[in-house]
Amino acid sequence: MKSLMGMSILITGGGSGLGLGAAQHFINAGSRVTICGRRAEKIDSAQKKMGSACCGVVGDITVDGDRQRIIAAAVAHGGGLHALINNAGNMYRGSITELDQDRLLDVFNTNVVSGMLLTGLAVPHLIKTEGAVIFLGSIHTRRAFPGASPYAATKAAVQALTRVLAAELGEKKIRVNCILPGAVYTELNQRAGIFDDDTAMTRLQSMASLHALGRIGTEEEIAEAMTYLICAEWTTGATLDVDGGLGLGLTDS
Repeated sequence: MKSLMGMSILITGGGSGLGLGAAQHFINAGSRVTICGRRAEKIDSAQKKMGSACCGVVGDITVDGDRQRIIAAAVAHGGGLHALINNAGNMYRGSITELDQDRLLDVFNTNVVSGMLLTGLAVPHLIKTEGAVIFLGSIHTRRAFPGASPYAATKAAVQALTRVLAAELGEKKIRVNCILPGAVYTELNQRAGIFDDDTAMTRLQSMASLHALGRIGTEEEIAEAMTYLICAEWTTGATLDVDGGLGLGLTDS
């Protein structure tokens, strides 16, 4: 497989959670990483922590001008672009009888539409490197959690998008794949105002027994899967479950 050494990698939503963990993993392996996000304090803190190999861009991927600026920054920082990781996303939960149209459209815009448009902007640069695109899906398409239909629907869309874009971009030698993480601690639910930090962690830990391997996952383990999909030159259109067996539907019976 290819090596991450010297690669230019763009990670959306890179100021915390899976994106931040992946950025540190790639930098440790010798990559030049660009992260972006809307929260300036998170991006600035992450960039200072990781040093000159990291370029932090404060921007909103739902805004066209910001998307163009983010791509330009990644190309300038890395001398090109080898991989785009569409990690940024929002959570929206609610009963199907009580959903708000504006919030529903907003979560689709962030989780699906913006990643599509950002990928389109990245294509001319990824052609030059025969690069890779990774979408972050979710275990919500493997297990049904009542009240999570908006989020689950966006992640189902991402899975379908992965296969279509893999077929569309294959002739350009661009690979497109999707990762489905299991329970890993991030700030997704907290940013959506659903839980505080302690409640989110307690909830995740309570799910440990639902995983075949008996524990929740780590950011590093998701980054390892990203590394494989960036470097594996004959893998495209794949959906990779990295979930400790949560998607198996383990029961006590």
